[in-house]
Amino acid sequence: MTLRVLAAMSGGVDSAVAAARAAEAGHDVTGVHMALSSNPQSYRTGARGCCTLEDSRDARRAADVIGIPFYVWDLAERFHHDVVEDFVAEYAAGRTPNPCLRCNEKIKFEALLDKALALGFDAVCTGHYARLDDGVLRRGVDEGKDQSYVLAVCTPEQLSHALFPLGDTTKADIRAEAERRGLQVADKPDSHDICFIADGDTKAFLADRLGAAPGPIMDTDGNQVGEHEGSYGYTIGQRKGLRLGTPAPDGKPRYVLDISPVTNTVTVGPREALDVSEIVAERPVWLSEVPAGAFGCQVQLRAHGEVYDCTAELETARDRLVIRLATPARGVASGQAAVLYEADRVLASATIAETARVPA
Repeated sequence: MTLRVLAAMSGGVDSAVAAARAAEAGHDVTGVHMALSSNPQSYRTGARGCCTLEDSRDARRAADVIGIPFYVWDLAERFHHDVVEDFVAEYAAGRTPNPCLRCNEKIKFEALLDKALALGFDAVCTGHYARLDDGVLRRGVDEGKDQSYVLAVCTPEQLSHALFPLGDTTKADIRAEAERRGLQVADKPDSHDICFIADGDTKAFLADRLGAAPGPIMDTDGNQVGEHEGSYGYTIGQRKGLRLGTPAPDGKPRYVLDISPVTNTVTVGPREALDVSEIVAERPVWLSEVPAGAFGCQVQLRAHGEVYDCTAELETARDRLVIRLATPARGVASGQAAVLYEADRVLASATIAETARVPA
């Protein structure tokens, strides 16, 4: 069946090959690049960029080679509100957000998809490494590039209007294919880090927006061992950059265990204190039928992170998931996503709200 497809073209090799494959499959494809900053010079550029002016030009050249129409859509205001401001607010609340996940949820598969459907398109095509199998979201075959984790926030309705042409291919083969197709982005490096933080200094970015807010760094015995300029500048599991004035009694490194915006306190302690075995996650999005009672599955707690065997159970009254890990996970941060899997199939995602160490 021929579809009218809007191909989201970031200017990288993945989205270019995805658009080319969709066109080759016989679909009526139009390329679109999302302009996400009203001041593109404030975002990353070059090899470390994403959705910059340079990327827009690369996307246009790729569309010309493929032979499809191409447009640039201004989504800067929506991106700033739903991704950048959310990022700042989450850190201010003591959580650790994932802006790429939020961008998929709010921009690519909400703002972009809604506009595409309103204009009569049937689907949005992206260069994500994931597979859709009769509406079931599965991991991409390239384990190192799999992006099902950051797509797990999409609803079944949104996924019914999505195409992921790269899910059955490795990154190396995609680059080789781009070369064969004559796409100049074949050797373009992947983007890294956070696209809207130009110099990569997250702490300085947050300080500029939230201001200095000095407070104590405490150990688990209630002793002050240092000071910080803002609790928002820390994340659970952080080891570097603590600048502690008092060494640990055992001489071992200390890690951030807790961040309390209410008291403006950062608590540090030994590495083993980072272990958690129970997670409470809110606002679940189900990509499968909701199981009754506790069920066995696997959970991934960060992008490209380790996968843990677990049992999960929906607390219906509070609409939250309680996830109990078979083996403890270390450094789990609230604000990140907990994504449930059955083998390579995505079952659900939810936002981590609480963690605990439950005695065996």
